[in-house]
Amino acid sequence: MEVKQISVFLENKAGKLAHICRIIADAGIDLKALNIAETSDYGVLRIITDRPEKTVRVLSAENLVCRLTDVVAVKVPDVPGGLADVLDVIAKKEISIEYMYSMLTSSVSGNAVLVFQTTEVPEVFAKAGLSVLKGSDLGIEE
Repeated sequence: MEVKQISVFLENKAGKLAHICRIIADAGIDLKALNIAETSDYGVLRIITDRPEKTVRVLSAENLVCRLTDVVAVKVPDVPGGLADVLDVIAKKEISIEYMYSMLTSSVSGNAVLVFQTTEVPEVFAKAGLSVLKGSDLGIEE
């Protein structure tokens, strides 16, 4: 299974992020990664959870605007230069990246995980020699 990211559009007001995290927690969903991009009026919360389909259902039930998209998760050696080496491969292969963020997980011991939003399919990363992770590698159930 591919890795699914949920994008949630929210007003840039105090308490909005806490409200969304409480909804997720109360539904018994485990938050795996979180990233926020913001402007003065609104933000885009990007999250990865252990149950992405359920996450969209519970957030949508609260009248929050959500979108589910595929992202690529890549294992990165947790050593000096590990990120630089991965990004060198991406640059050399001319893989287009829209944005990226990191993810905490205990399931890939000794490694970091980077999440990439891209128009490329995961196989492009794998063919470039990068270690692409599936949702099941990260404890994602759905």
